[in-house]
Amino acid sequence: MTPMHPRAGQPARPEDLVDVDALLSAYADRQPDPSDPGQRVVFGTSGHRGSSLDGAFNEQHILAITQAICEYRAQQGTTGPLLIARDTHALSLPAWRSALEVLVANGVDVLVDSRDGYTPTPALSHAVLRLNGRGTATAGEIPDGDADGIVVTPSHNPPRDGGFKYNPPHGGPAGSDATGWIADRANALLEAGLDGVQRVPFEEARARVGEYDFLRHYVDDLATVLDLDAIRDAGVRIGAHPLGGAAVAYWAEIASTYGLDLTVVDDTVDPQWAFMTLDGDGKIRMDCSSPNAMASMIEQKDRFDIATGNDADSDRHGIVTPDAGLMNPNHYLAVAISYLLEHRDWTDEPAVGKTLVSSSLIDRVVDGAGRTLLEVPVGFKFFVDGLLDGSVVFGGEESAGASFLRKDGTVWTTDKDGILLALLASEIRAVTGRSPSELHGDLVERYGASAYKRVDAPAGREEKARLGKLSPEAVTASEVGGEAITAKLTEAPGNHAAIGGLKVTTESAWFAARPSGTEDVYKIYAESFRGEEHLDQVLEEARGVVDAALKG
Repeated sequence: MTPMHPRAGQPARPEDLVDVDALLSAYADRQPDPSDPGQRVVFGTSGHRGSSLDGAFNEQHILAITQAICEYRAQQGTTGPLLIARDTHALSLPAWRSALEVLVANGVDVLVDSRDGYTPTPALSHAVLRLNGRGTATAGEIPDGDADGIVVTPSHNPPRDGGFKYNPPHGGPAGSDATGWIADRANALLEAGLDGVQRVPFEEARARVGEYDFLRHYVDDLATVLDLDAIRDAGVRIGAHPLGGAAVAYWAEIASTYGLDLTVVDDTVDPQWAFMTLDGDGKIRMDCSSPNAMASMIEQKDRFDIATGNDADSDRHGIVTPDAGLMNPNHYLAVAISYLLEHRDWTDEPAVGKTLVSSSLIDRVVDGAGRTLLEVPVGFKFFVDGLLDGSVVFGGEESAGASFLRKDGTVWTTDKDGILLALLASEIRAVTGRSPSELHGDLVERYGASAYKRVDAPAGREEKARLGKLSPEAVTASEVGGEAITAKLTEAPGNHAAIGGLKVTTESAWFAARPSGTEDVYKIYAESFRGEEHLDQVLEEARGVVDAALKG
């Protein structure tokens, strides 16, 4: 297990801050080497990410990826407008500019934010769906041809990183078929010295794009998915911290539009994130599910009935209550699901979705409500189709990302929405008169208390590749944590998609192992309903089970 940094949870110091000038210079000047695996285009679960300082996120990468997206959307027959959004990371603006130059040169009809501001990932997903007739747009607003989108963001990653992800016309994260094609084509363009990339000067590109009011359409539509009147009438005191991210203008607008008692705790936007407290590894990371990154909000828990945080692109949520501080993401997801199944008039047929490394408390809650559970691999893309057609009412990940349907059972977003889940906590408080953490206590009394943890174990590139391709037969152990193994999974039970790793279950515990896409480690997730000591035993034995399977 990675040791806790001695200054975790403490304010950043000057020596912790990234040199923004060096970061931007490297973006423009450094030439990536496509023969180096670390400098090629690689799409993980949320797009391509990296730092210009490492030769992993430079202008050549963005030019090549954008050209590849242009060719992919043409191949798919996507002829409507492409909406492009960006967050507050230092590399996001130059990458956004580079992308515009290529998009316009390829004849793509581009829409940018009419306020020239920052745009959360869920607002981009909402916009794509809206323009494709999946929302409140009038017939005259819906364009000819399907819309799609790009979000320039590395999500919660440190300030030195950049990120770039593509959302097809379904509004959610692109699937592996799309990202694989785009990455392969982008790498071929890099190897060819960008021969084949079309580009016009930025000034020309900017003059030729259209505009879309992401903020207004998103905020005005929130009443279709949340009971904001209840929040207002109950006088719930809300503290919202955008953590310097793309939601910075959204929270004030939400408060004004709906008359909420909502305080934006800090509206600072700083590409160095100097106001942050350090995460557990000593890095600045806008992870709103981390008690170290959220230390400043936890200190203010008694000021508000509900306090919330979002990451840089606002697809994640952190929920702080006076009685519990920062809630464990799994605990809040279970409460959110339990509340929604009771307080929405959705039909009984649709399933509740969770990733297979999310808490089994969710399984018990869903079963107790008489609903169907859809357990899928890690990646929100696996919920897209279900949210789109209404066969999944809620999709959530253990990393504090989720979305759910509108009150009428139609799609809201097909990407994670941290603003939505943060506001839901206030609706729960308003309607029930109790905090989400208190309601979690009720679930524990009914279904049992669980201990949950994620740790990392060292693994080289070859070991990670083997882990991603394991078969159940590779696991020779018969028990874990003193209990007989009941299942060895390399495919998710909900959709039979490959896990890209392994999950092992027993009567009261489970563990899962997945290779990291960015570090020389594999991640072990584990949960036990027999307490912390049993969890530690499961984690310790899990390493042995995985290591034996890799060697075998």
